[in-house]
Amino acid sequence: MELFAGMLAFLLWLQVQAVHGQSVQMDSSKSGFVGTQVELRCIFVNSNPPVKISQVTWQKLSNGTKQNVATANPTLGVSILSPFKERVGFKQAAALQRHQMEDTTIVFSNLQLSDEAAYICEYTTFPAGNRENMVNLTVFARPMTRMTLTSPTIVARGKKRNMTVATCTSANGKPPSTIKWSTLLKGEATLQETRNPNGTVTVRSSYVVVPSRETHKQKLTCIVTYRGERITDSVVLNVQYEPEVKIEGFDGNWYLNRQNVQLTCRADANPPVTIYQWKLLNGSLPSNVEIKNNTLFFKGPVTYDLAGTYVCVAINGIGTRTGVVDVNITEKPMPQGPPGGVIGILGGVVAIGLIIGVAVTVFMVHRRQQKTRTETDNDLTDLPPAHKPAPPPPKKKNSDMKGHLTSDDIQVVHLDKDEEMQKLPLQPPYYDMAPSESTPFTDKPNSGHKDCDVQYAELDTAALASSPSPRSSAHTGPGDLVEYATIQPSSH
Repeated sequence: MELFAGMLAFLLWLQVQAVHGQSVQMDSSKSGFVGTQVELRCIFVNSNPPVKISQVTWQKLSNGTKQNVATANPTLGVSILSPFKERVGFKQAAALQRHQMEDTTIVFSNLQLSDEAAYICEYTTFPAGNRENMVNLTVFARPMTRMTLTSPTIVARGKKRNMTVATCTSANGKPPSTIKWSTLLKGEATLQETRNPNGTVTVRSSYVVVPSRETHKQKLTCIVTYRGERITDSVVLNVQYEPEVKIEGFDGNWYLNRQNVQLTCRADANPPVTIYQWKLLNGSLPSNVEIKNNTLFFKGPVTYDLAGTYVCVAINGIGTRTGVVDVNITEKPMPQGPPGGVIGILGGVVAIGLIIGVAVTVFMVHRRQQKTRTETDNDLTDLPPAHKPAPPPPKKKNSDMKGHLTSDDIQVVHLDKDEEMQKLPLQPPYYDMAPSESTPFTDKPNSGHKDCDVQYAELDTAALASSPSPRSSAHTGPGDLVEYATIQPSSH
């Protein structure tokens, strides 16, 4: 019983020494790319007094199975086992030969995907027993990226169909890459991933468009992203298409006797146009025309014979297209004005300036009138009652004309059959200056005037006949007596 208790105490002491005295220090994880070098650190921290290290063993743990990689023994030396013998070694091999076993770091060179696993570094000591730790090794594979055109030349056919024009591939990557496209083309991208037996992934993306004249010479860029790193590759599309034809030279102002007129056939084509053909609908080309490449030169002055519909036929290796222009001849030149765009802009600017100027002028005049009216009102308010002008007499209605007449409204007319009618001057109005009544322009309020009184006086027309007045509508003979009426205004 005492023996059992002693052994138990010894084991407890060994455990305490293991916890507080010895330890194996390693990184929790390490990583590297295929073909590169990586170190797996393993350091033994001994106790004081130190324990004796009998052996160090490195093991690969994969799918629950352990495989020895390398050993270091103070007596037997260093040993690297297959298949790691060519690519694994102890970093401190010379120190191990001198029985310095505390640093047993190993180095992997030319790292392989198959090296990815968990690695155990185990120390065998006496009398403390075994001490170990573990590191996880991750192996990355940098992908091979390339971009290719589906065909060196892409043909745009008459029927519009989708076509794969370029493919971007990121092959044998671990982890897999992501692929995106950058282009002004309106198309669609397809994506495909393939997992390889060695654990890598191949990503392939294709770009699909409808080939056309607009897609020619467009740039297409593939962007591959792998672990934060961007890899780009670009191609320029070479699209072949039929000619796009138009005829230039007719400006709508071909008139009789005009000189040096011509028509030129312009064709946008890939590959370039090799053959140009000219035709005139419902007839043959004029006799004075000369054909040079894609241009018709009309010799001599313009005549009515040049009128008609001209057709240019352009041919390249992809197809044939035509261009048409109707030529009409006028007797005289058409009026040519300055460019409408410039006139429109200048006219708009001038119109806006005029509108602004008128608006400002109206505003200033309105303000000045308001200011003048305000000052006048203020001046009238400041004048004493005796100096204020009397308000103007009220306007008379038509119904009151008979009862309220003025001197200007009474005219005396004499008709003479032998002479033309002449206007007679009116005498100044006669007012009754009685002190009990006042005129409409007195300042006395409530003067008590009555309606106008008409007074009559006989006048000698001999004096009137000599000086006609513009207000007269007739004249009288000398010595005639007329009645002259004066108006005596009365106020209410």
